[in-house]
Amino acid sequence: MSKYYRGRRTRNLYRSSSPKPFKLSRSKLELFIQCPRCFYIDRRLGLGRPPGFPFSLNSAVDKLLKTEFDTCRVSKVQHPIQAGYGIPHLPAINDELENWRENFKGVQVNHKATNLLVFGAIDDLWIDDIGNHAIVDYKATSKKDRILELDQPWHDGYKRQMEIYQWLVRRNGLSVSDVGYFVYCNGNAQLSEFDNRLEFETTLIPYEGDDSWVEPAIVAAHACLNSNSVPSASNDCDYCLYASTLTEVVADGALRIENDPSTPVSNSTARSN
Repeated sequence: MSKYYRGRRTRNLYRSSSPKPFKLSRSKLELFIQCPRCFYIDRRLGLGRPPGFPFSLNSAVDKLLKTEFDTCRVSKVQHPIQAGYGIPHLPAINDELENWRENFKGVQVNHKATNLLVFGAIDDLWIDDIGNHAIVDYKATSKKDRILELDQPWHDGYKRQMEIYQWLVRRNGLSVSDVGYFVYCNGNAQLSEFDNRLEFETTLIPYEGDDSWVEPAIVAAHACLNSNSVPSASNDCDYCLYASTLTEVVADGALRIENDPSTPVSNSTARSN
């Protein structure tokens, strides 16, 4: 069996009769936004999407950035990127930060109306000179062009990620600015030689979030979980499209083999890109 994909599970499934708060991560709420059907099959029926492989380089950059900012946090000084962009922020000192950064724990809010325990792990927390906190998320990639704004389709998920974190931290009692920051590290793949080094250009991208959609989304996700019907497939979901096409292709192949075992299976029902 694959070490990354365990197939169907029988634990951590939503049960409406359970009095215990059901844990709903930031990423699973994002899954609901992307595709209610995949969300339902995952959280209610126990079959998640196949995961991507872990991005070890991204994890390394994340760890190094946290080390840098934590060094400045202890010294109570600005990080060079904060000073370089002229923003009045310092790395925030907060007793909960270590827990809030921890995967599978993170910043938690028990949403009483739905009995969902919503949580997400932030990368960093900064504070300005008047006591407002800013949520900070680290990103790493390698693109030819400089990354100066969040203008790609997949960046919508990054923005929602920021807004969920803002919603969570606000409900943990902190004053949180609408403006959060993405520390974006872009690896330079245009160098003439590798020389056992990868150089990054780091840019700071401010983003003004609006978390007003988060609570309605939690309520809608809860209603989805309580439904006794699997949501319809969406043409916008590649996973749903693959699953439905796979069923068609297998059924077509089985029928052709049954009718004429000597006839090669065609791909006549497969959908082209």
